[in-house]
Amino acid sequence: MQAPYVSTAAHAAHIADTAPTAVTVDRRDGPYGEVVLRERGAHFEIIANGCFLMDTSDGRSERLLIDAALDALPADCHSPALLIGGLGVGFSLARAAAQPRWGRIAIVERERAVIDWHREGPLSRISGDALADPRCEIIHTDLVDYVRENRIGGLGPYQDTYDALCLDIDNGPDWTVTDDNATLYSPQGLAACMSRLRPGGILAVWSAQPSADFEDAMRNAGFNLVRTEEIQVARGVPDVVHLANRPA
Repeated sequence: MQAPYVSTAAHAAHIADTAPTAVTVDRRDGPYGEVVLRERGAHFEIIANGCFLMDTSDGRSERLLIDAALDALPADCHSPALLIGGLGVGFSLARAAAQPRWGRIAIVERERAVIDWHREGPLSRISGDALADPRCEIIHTDLVDYVRENRIGGLGPYQDTYDALCLDIDNGPDWTVTDDNATLYSPQGLAACMSRLRPGGILAVWSAQPSADFEDAMRNAGFNLVRTEEIQVARGVPDVVHLANRPA
């Protein structure tokens, strides 16, 4: 699942206090607990194990994650391959599919319910055009497991490496949705991400707040050009995207 745009509990509470009453559209029990899709006025929300994750009210964070990665690639990188970690409400996928420069676009999502909501449910209004794009492929698996494996995807006999990894499955390296996700930001997890990137490739990680420790961890893992870009939000501290390159 993709991490939420809402960066603070206070902002989430404000939405609940001021928005129309939420109506449950679907509820599923999966291997990681309960996931719920709710409709609140003109927008949809995803809830996991009773915790608000994300909604369709504002996709700035998700779009900047993709834009920042594309802007960081060298101009001579033609038809770069992109891996999106977390389907979420579909803003990142839609943004990538709207950019003709991308080549292959793979989306890793571990929750079958989220995939169904996009393929057959109401979230198809955001992602429908993208999922019809032949460049796009959903891989139903856990991102942490996927980056450690060597597999061939469904679009052909390509080597399963990428020019950009855009990861948005948690509130950030210091605030994970499930405990197992913490390994993604460990030295072993960052080494696995490095192995998935082609030389000069970009790692972009969304976070609800900046993490100096994670920046150090990326440098210690061998990444260079480590930097952080801020995303202004309605309330609270800005969200950020952590960026780093695999050496060419």
